[in-house]
Amino acid sequence: MPIKLKIKKKDQVIVTTGRDKGKIGEVIQVLPKENRVIVRGVNVVKRHQRPSPRSEGGIIEKEASIHVSNVAHIDPKDRMATRIGYRTGEDGRKIRIARRSGEPIDL
Repeated sequence: MPIKLKIKKKDQVIVTTGRDKGKIGEVIQVLPKENRVIVRGVNVVKRHQRPSPRSEGGIIEKEASIHVSNVAHIDPKDRMATRIGYRTGEDGRKIRIARRSGEPIDL
C-alpha cells in the first residue's frame, strides 16, 4: 500500500543502510506506488541489453531502486541525516523543514 512520501525528485539524500551505506546522491525518480526511490550513483547494477535501433547492446550499468526507508534527507546546514517536518511560511505555503536544524529544504 503506497504511503505519502516526504522525499521528492532532486532532493539530496544519504543512504542509511545496505551495501551503499553512507553514500550521498540526488533523487532521480520517486516510485510512490512501490515506496521506492532511484538515487544517482547508488545501488548500481549491471544489466545485459540487447541491441536496438536507438542504442547498442552490451552490459550497461544503471541505478536500481532502493526502498524509501533506507534513505534520509540531508540537512542543508551540517550535511547529516535528518527527518522532515512541515511549517507554514509567511505567504501561507506549506514548506518542508529539516528537523535537525530547522532550516527550510524547499527554497
